[in-house]
Amino acid sequence: MKRLLTAVLAASILFSCSRDEENLTLKDDALVEEQVIEVMPKSEIDDFIISSLKENNEFNWSEANDVMLWSALVHADSILTVGYTVSSAGNINERMTSINVADPEWKASKQLILDETTEVLSKKYDKTITDEELPNFSHEVLPFMEMKVSQLEVINRLRSMENVRYVEPVGYIVDFETYGDGERMSDSGCSNDPDYGLSGDLYSTISPNAKMSWNYPMMGINQAWQYSTGSGVTVGLIDTGLSPNQTKLGNEFNSGASSGRSVERYGFYATGWWWWKSIDGPDDKCGHGTAMAGVIAAPRSNSGSSVGVAYNANLVGVRGTSDVIINGGNEKDGVADALVYLGNRSDVKIISMSIGDVFTNSKVADAIRYAYGKGKLIFSAAGTSTSFTNWFGVIFPATMNETVAVTGVKEGQYKRCDICHSGDKVDFTVIMEKAGSNAHPLSLAMSGSQPSTVGGSSVATATAAGIAALVWSKNPTWNRDQILNKLKQSSDFYPSRSSEFGYGNLNALEAVQ
Repeated sequence: MKRLLTAVLAASILFSCSRDEENLTLKDDALVEEQVIEVMPKSEIDDFIISSLKENNEFNWSEANDVMLWSALVHADSILTVGYTVSSAGNINERMTSINVADPEWKASKQLILDETTEVLSKKYDKTITDEELPNFSHEVLPFMEMKVSQLEVINRLRSMENVRYVEPVGYIVDFETYGDGERMSDSGCSNDPDYGLSGDLYSTISPNAKMSWNYPMMGINQAWQYSTGSGVTVGLIDTGLSPNQTKLGNEFNSGASSGRSVERYGFYATGWWWWKSIDGPDDKCGHGTAMAGVIAAPRSNSGSSVGVAYNANLVGVRGTSDVIINGGNEKDGVADALVYLGNRSDVKIISMSIGDVFTNSKVADAIRYAYGKGKLIFSAAGTSTSFTNWFGVIFPATMNETVAVTGVKEGQYKRCDICHSGDKVDFTVIMEKAGSNAHPLSLAMSGSQPSTVGGSSVATATAAGIAALVWSKNPTWNRDQILNKLKQSSDFYPSRSSEFGYGNLNALEAVQ
């Protein structure tokens, strides 16, 4: 992310919160007694969030009071995201692409936030604090800024301002291990080894010598190839990157029956903190992104590797996160920047996101709306987890109206896969789990031609993105809404809609006819 950075190290030290200062003393000028406000224990904050998730199936920091928000800031990295607006903007969620944050009115709104913050800090510390002493930066496209603060008074002031849309702690992470869901943590989804024990019922060998996953015929994918293979359509993938060792996503992307297309690799995920941050490149260090890329657009090769749904589509693989969960501050930044980048590319029609989190994050939501405003068809995973599956619904950003939520179901029945989420936000389902063996579809491993297998709503989402590419290739003059309507009309339940599975299973053959 390109940002305007105005922080200095001395200011970082000044405004970072010390654990020796976890109590805040406030004094009202009209009162004699001082009020001591203590930082809420992390366990209480986590309990509140979990309760909200169970009751509402989502959590937004707007539900927390000022003390809870401040406490979360203290327990995290003290970096605050502040979304701003202007009085003339109206509902900016519907016009995110028309905003120019460099316009005088928007610059003045941002400056007012800085002025109010430094005024509060100057009063608190009885000394003049300038903008340059307050660690802060602003996004160059989206209307949000971030600052390093740890004072409750700042939270109070910012949340009272009319030009402030949201105030959120960047780095707060719920301790889900306490709630028996340790497998949800950030290393989940990071495995993509070749499966040397593939049974013959998991694939069919098709010309010139590619392995077609067992679930393709069940959704008419191979039959749809008579009409479309995805040529001329570019799919953007925001995930953990692409493996540099997988030649099928490199110099063999055009091989076998796949030709005349391109694959690009970019990275927006950074490691480090603010001015020490550096982009760590486009390479997949997890495995998840490589697997998703394989499902979408792996070549129809002659080497025995698995073939993707849209094997003649172009692919832009973007490393926006280090794992499948958008919960760290750097991951939120990387995903938001990836969305802006792909949104600005006129050739990209579809964005696939097999990533997410139970938290609603407003700056990522801003970026989703930006890409949506640019006409992109955004597929998002409904959610994949273990114990969460028993009670939690669709995750963010699949909960947003601007995204198309996809989950996975078992072969031959409308029963969600063992680790898939479902709910009224789901738009489509994809068959991706065998009823007897619970086996999953094939994809590309980190290297070589021997396929891996991949499951969850992740593979369902990538499959849906590939099917959409087939439809758009068949109808190149159509816009996003026309493509989405065609997908709905050709799905299993249309015109009805299930409260758990949306319009049901996608049918690629009907969608391209």
